[in-house]
Amino acid sequence: MFIQTEETPNPATLKFLPGQSVMESGTANFPTLEEAAASPLASRLYEIDGVTGAFFGADFITVTKADDRDWEWLKPQVFGAIMEHFTAGAPLFIDGYTVSAHATSNEEDEFVTQIKELLDTRVRPAVAQDGGDILFHSFESGGVYLHMQGSCSGCPSSTATLKSGIENMLRHYISEVIEVRPV
Repeated sequence: MFIQTEETPNPATLKFLPGQSVMESGTANFPTLEEAAASPLASRLYEIDGVTGAFFGADFITVTKADDRDWEWLKPQVFGAIMEHFTAGAPLFIDGYTVSAHATSNEEDEFVTQIKELLDTRVRPAVAQDGGDILFHSFESGGVYLHMQGSCSGCPSSTATLKSGIENMLRHYISEVIEVRPV
């Protein structure tokens, strides 16, 4: 198994590409040790001193490190954990785990449907290239609230991405959108 890495716009995260599918569909975010208990791989990554987050996409794993840790020291340990997991054929999740998805509502209107479609077709594929994901949380009084995951969470350029990129695009297509904010 040959695992490649890619830098992300967030210096605290690194994208690991194991050269095979990680998830069939959706994404999975493990921002805390408690949430990582739902995944044997995420739990193993959290055992590495300095790992503070794990995120799984279709063909990548994004790992977040503590500010006082160096990738030169962490990278070989993360490689080892990922390689051991995939070569052992271990399951990615414990039974009953559900992948991350857009928030849903019984009263979903046409604006929310349009917002989700634009996110899915124009935003999420680009953000996945950087090792993250952005999910719809809610739409209230012209404000779109989004949940940032993976390398997007805590990224220094996430505010610019939200305001200059996503907000402008959504406002262009949906006049009812006034602003975009992270949850």
